[in-house]
Amino acid sequence: MARDTQTLPLTIKPDSPLFRQQLEISSQKTCDCKASHINCMTAKEWIKAQIGVWQFTYEKRDIRDKKLHPATFPISLAKKVISLFTHEGELVLDPFAGSGTTLVAAQDLNRNAVGFDLQEKYIDLCAQRLQSNNLFNHAQQIAIQDDAHNIPDYFAEESLSLIWTSPPYANLLNRKRKNKSRRGDERKNEQFGQVEQYSQDPRDLGTMPIEQYTATMGDIFEGLLPLLRPKGHCVINVPDMWWNNQRITIHIALVEELRKRGYELRNIIIWDRTNIVNRVGIFGWPSNYITMGTTFEYLLDFWKPA
Repeated sequence: MARDTQTLPLTIKPDSPLFRQQLEISSQKTCDCKASHINCMTAKEWIKAQIGVWQFTYEKRDIRDKKLHPATFPISLAKKVISLFTHEGELVLDPFAGSGTTLVAAQDLNRNAVGFDLQEKYIDLCAQRLQSNNLFNHAQQIAIQDDAHNIPDYFAEESLSLIWTSPPYANLLNRKRKNKSRRGDERKNEQFGQVEQYSQDPRDLGTMPIEQYTATMGDIFEGLLPLLRPKGHCVINVPDMWWNNQRITIHIALVEELRKRGYELRNIIIWDRTNIVNRVGIFGWPSNYITMGTTFEYLLDFWKPA
């Protein structure tokens, strides 16, 4: 378990004395729930969470500007995952924090949370969002600029209650956008022809072909498994994609890889995005049927076997 806690900074960067040091951050629940309860949800919230297809909407605090970050998810999605698999005060990890949505959600819910990213600009964006949203927060949220391979340096074994992340989707974004799923004038918008990749850092998962990506994800999550409590959940948000007219099944590759690394798949939840996708096109009608890929993503729910 974690050691006695101290007040930690919002960010840790390579020049910090806390860089690659075990964090003194709490991992113990602070709610009054009974020991047999697995979360703080009400009965009504619990029942809604059992439905296997989820929808969410964005709010004003969400990052929608792709110039700030090319691939974000709603705060409401992160809050539902965190609420379902943790108690107040417990510790959440996001290995690929990006714009910091997981940290913002954890702040709303009084969960301690740590997010990692390679890019300093995203760590700064995390801090900016956390600073403007801490009115009711009684836990700590920290953004660390470091490679996800080094995460085990920061935590004691079995201190994490949840790993939740939306990682880069292999080299899905590392190509010029053609906007095939948009209609009419929206196709040639400001994103048309742009490469909306996080970086060209060779460590960046978003630069890797699917085989290298899968193996690297396996290495990272194998290193995280000892940090997770027994029956602690690990939820990963991924889509599948088209590449050179072939369907690349990222979710199947990750399920198979994480099973080999010691995780047990518990559920696959569908994130139905039809309510937030802007003016979906008709996918080559009437001669080319390639539908569906832009309107949903997978939430892969694993846990660490007891």
